[in-house]
Amino acid sequence: MRRVIAIALAGVSLLGAATLAGCSSMSSTSWDMFKSAPPIVQVRLESNPPGADATTSLGAGCKTPCSVAVPAPDAPFTVAFALPKYQPVSVPVNVIRNPGDFTTPASITTDPNPIFAELQPAVPPKPVRKPHRPKKPKPAAAAVAPAAAAPAAGSPFPDPNAGMR
Repeated sequence: MRRVIAIALAGVSLLGAATLAGCSSMSSTSWDMFKSAPPIVQVRLESNPPGADATTSLGAGCKTPCSVAVPAPDAPFTVAFALPKYQPVSVPVNVIRNPGDFTTPASITTDPNPIFAELQPAVPPKPVRKPHRPKKPKPAAAAVAPAAAAPAAGSPFPDPNAGMR
């Protein structure tokens, strides 16, 4: 029995020595695998009219109405909405962290949620008016007396003002 215990202790000590030797060769960046990933926040994006391209300042984006998952930032971020023939809109978003306590878990939310943008139609450019040109005065030869303007007696068309004179 002593022999079995001695062999087991020798095996454990060899395993421990190999493990310690391996630890000395580990770089300090290998401890990154023990860090937790940043929490993910689900953000709902909506617009009126729907179909706008919504892009967060964190990189995620979609066509409204939609929902995107973004890593919870430490600072506020923005969501930009764009749709052809409409003015672009940018909406600021605050990140609210609730640390929780013994009875409730920690949570992260955004304000506003859902994030909504009212897109206004783009104002069409005003038409360019041509500058006003004054009328040219008629030459003196064109100013003929009204009697001369009357149709000739042999004309097939009667004078419409004949009875008014």
